[in-house]
Amino acid sequence: MHVLILMHDAQEDAGTIMDYLKQTQADIRIVKFYDGESLPDNAFQYDAVVSMGGPMNVYEETEYPFLRDETLFLARCFEKNVPVLGICLGAQLMAKAAGARVIKAPREETGWYEATLTDEGKQDAFFAGLPETFSVFQLHGDTFEIPGNATLLATTPTCRNQAFRINNSLALQFHLEVQAAKLGIWLIGHNLRDDVLKTYEKVRKNLDQNARQLYQNFFKPQNFY
Repeated sequence: MHVLILMHDAQEDAGTIMDYLKQTQADIRIVKFYDGESLPDNAFQYDAVVSMGGPMNVYEETEYPFLRDETLFLARCFEKNVPVLGICLGAQLMAKAAGARVIKAPREETGWYEATLTDEGKQDAFFAGLPETFSVFQLHGDTFEIPGNATLLATTPTCRNQAFRINNSLALQFHLEVQAAKLGIWLIGHNLRDDVLKTYEKVRKNLDQNARQLYQNFFKPQNFY
């Protein structure tokens, strides 16, 4: 399995996604946009693409020109049926690439929230084996509208649109991949930092189990063809 990981910020790495891919002996290529790297010439030949989070917004293309390039690339991935897994900013870029708006959320989400699967999400193969409601970490001020050719799979009370499917691609507004070290860095100076880290220790086992199950569901070979 050949996987292309797109990183927008040095502190928003693939976390437990990377751990899972290494355990499956996947061939991994990382593009560090924040270091000036570009998409490889053979980008469409990868079995799957993972687009990670970042502190920027999808509409800040003047300041971050790679956002424009990535949006066009993701749109082509949809056309070519290349599976994409988007996390937070990556999910918003997927929505934009599919023609949906990305706008300010009615309320910012920071910390631990309970995501609930929609009726469609309960039946969706990407969430097979996960509970109907599960803890996720959130750190975002924007939200995406659901593209016309997509299916809403998960919600939270404070921000309705949390996950959607487009064919064999999956967008997640929330973070299942987080690990303690990155949480500590993301929330430096934030008054929720200590509470978030304490809660992480309580939910870590279920978080990691749910994340691994979702990775197994997404990276199944049949999704790549």
